[in-house]
Amino acid sequence: MKFMNRRRFILKSLGATLALPSLPSLLANAVGGNSAVQAAKGAGAGARRFVAVGNLLGYQVKQFFPETTGAAYEQTTLLKPLWDVRKHLTVYRGLDHGIKGGHFAVHSFLSGVLNSEAQNRPSGNVSIDQFMADKIGHETRFPSLTVGSEGGIHGGCQIAWTKSGVRVPPITGPAELFDRLFVSDSQERLDRRNEENRLQASILDTGLVDANRLSKRVNREDKDKLDEYFTSIRDVEKRLELRQRWASLPKPKAPFDQPANKNRVDDLPMLYELIALALQTDSTRIATLEIGGDFLPQNLGIDKAYHSLSHHGNEAAAIAHLITLETYQIEHFGKFLARLAKMDDGDRSLLDSTSVVFGSGIGDANSHKNSDLPILLAGGGYRHGEFKKVAASGPNKVPLCNLFVDIAQRMGVETESFGTSTGRFGIS
Repeated sequence: MKFMNRRRFILKSLGATLALPSLPSLLANAVGGNSAVQAAKGAGAGARRFVAVGNLLGYQVKQFFPETTGAAYEQTTLLKPLWDVRKHLTVYRGLDHGIKGGHFAVHSFLSGVLNSEAQNRPSGNVSIDQFMADKIGHETRFPSLTVGSEGGIHGGCQIAWTKSGVRVPPITGPAELFDRLFVSDSQERLDRRNEENRLQASILDTGLVDANRLSKRVNREDKDKLDEYFTSIRDVEKRLELRQRWASLPKPKAPFDQPANKNRVDDLPMLYELIALALQTDSTRIATLEIGGDFLPQNLGIDKAYHSLSHHGNEAAAIAHLITLETYQIEHFGKFLARLAKMDDGDRSLLDSTSVVFGSGIGDANSHKNSDLPILLAGGGYRHGEFKKVAASGPNKVPLCNLFVDIAQRMGVETESFGTSTGRFGIS
């Protein structure tokens, strides 16, 4: 019991309740040989990247989905803001996770698994961003960036989860995201962090001594548990090493002054811009953006709350208000895609290197449906420009997680499954 209590203390003190990235031994050569200037200019030129944008309350599917499949699909009200970039994206209908729960299932958007049903799964309800960050996140200063809304069910949409079932807290404003990307720690802060690292390394050493001593006296079943513990310790050691390496390298130079936090509506364009810069400077290759229930319609001239509007009861005025705020969200997503398309990334654009998923874990907030999700896939080197309908039920049903398997494989993550997938979604 003393050993187990110490184990819990050690892992909790190092944040090991979060997904822990592995760190290949070649990282020293990969990072140590590059200057901070090279990193700031995009040392990862041509590397695969991933961005997901999730919305808590969905979109009006009648104004979102076209009727005609293929490349000649018609322009709908909510796809109009994307019309100039439609060659860079594909619209999907029929992809979902086959689960129920309304608002309380929206967090499954990037995982396919309800948090309440994840306890007995080896990877819990890990979201695809954290799943990939655990495998390849060591290649950048930030294994991943989670940006967006904080709060409960009507605040943050909670799309980023570790394999331990812990929600990744988001960076909530452009000022904080700017600091994370461009402002280096003071010497006092660096010294304090180095001291913390030394203390945590000492705690690990103590735990390993106890574990090694205990391993000589346990049975086979307990030895398996100890082996899992040793693996956890090694992962934490690698995480400490990663943190120490990046702390010694300066961050990229800021392209403009720190922006001010305003409100969820007015901050959205700047959050997109900073995510684009995070990818361009190779500060991270994996990012998510949450648009939650604290998105303020009042800043768009609508005197209603977002959540109450979503339960519109087919009232025409409420639907019109929703279309106004959803159009605003989609308009800035389209500008984000256009921005990435203009950024060079070696011999291609940054959009060509970045798979971007846009959608929601809820298909109809009014009726609390988690099926028929609005899903867009942009960039990533895929062939785009179409509206594709897949079987929404029956033996040919295609889970959304199949698409995530394909994206992960393109990112260089060797996996044949993810979440509730039944295979790889074969797309060109």
